Amino acid sequence: MNFLGGDGGDGEDDKEKAEEEERERQEAIREAEERRKEKHRRMEEEREKMRQDIRDKYNIKKKEEVVEMAPQEEPNPLMRRKKTPEELAAEAEQEELDDFTIFHLSQAEPSHPKAASQAAKSVCYRLSERQTH
Repeated sequence: MNFLGGDGGDGEDDKEKAEEEERERQEAIREAEERRKEKHRRMEEEREKMRQDIRDKYNIKKKEEVVEMAPQEEPNPLMRRKKTPEELAAEAEQEELDDFTIFHLSQAEPSHPKAASQAAKSVCYRLSERQTH
């Protein structure tokens, strides 16, 4: 007599029962979701009817629905716009000039205060760009 193990058939029955319960649970969730969506669809229809009644009462024209582009969260690096050869050359040139070189170039022309201030702004901008990347 085997008191601990049983005949081995109970394990399969338990597994089948668990699978059936899981299917029933998933079906109940799906039905509840469909009921919720239908309820919200009906509510929105009622709201739109009320809005239209108000527009008709006060002779308000309905605004044209503007189809807005969804804001892009993170651009996919594989889908980004390709840079032109000119843009690539300009980036390479900017990378070659380090902050020290730019600073010294700005100091070379002290007779033009505008040029010096623009160069200083350029250095600050490049430093802030490096910190953000």
